[in-house]
Amino acid sequence: MKLFSSVYTRVMQWSRHRHAPWYLGTLSFFESVIFPVPPDVMLAPMCMAEPKKAWWYALLTTVASVVGGVFGYMLGYFAIDAIQPWLQTTSYWSAYETAVAWFKDYGFWAIFVAGFSPIPYKVFTIAGGAMAMALGPFVLASAIGRGLRFFLVAGLLAWGGPRMESLLHRYVDRLGWATVLLVGIAGLWIALGS
Repeated sequence: MKLFSSVYTRVMQWSRHRHAPWYLGTLSFFESVIFPVPPDVMLAPMCMAEPKKAWWYALLTTVASVVGGVFGYMLGYFAIDAIQPWLQTTSYWSAYETAVAWFKDYGFWAIFVAGFSPIPYKVFTIAGGAMAMALGPFVLASAIGRGLRFFLVAGLLAWGGPRMESLLHRYVDRLGWATVLLVGIAGLWIALGS
């Protein structure tokens, strides 16, 4: 069943749209605050589609993400009492508690790791504000962590360019179903383990 290849083709078409950079910047901003989809899903195909613009796309993604992170920080700093009841009803609550604990122990490094890794960065931006982390180190750690991640993605996919796009198109269905299978196995393992 070729479910993933049709989605892949559509995403590659969107990545070539004349407004794609605006969409990428908007996605990057909101992902740092509330949106659950990481900007990598748009950054990657845009870098494959137009390898010469990869560094520009990485910079745009980084800047928009850090600005969104500052907005999340402000939410945490000024409005944590208002958003905490809502946050407690979401799947992000345990991640938020982890973020608070990490900020107590690691400060700068907590936001750096969250910015680079697949850990939900949005939770750390809110927690950084709620914990009143100094804004300068927060922005610096965010810029370094997010920048490293997005420039790495852009560089790898720009390097692959059209060859990578063709290769992924050929194997995207197999990779997609393998990912679904692995997520299912991991979910079952976690459910049986707890």
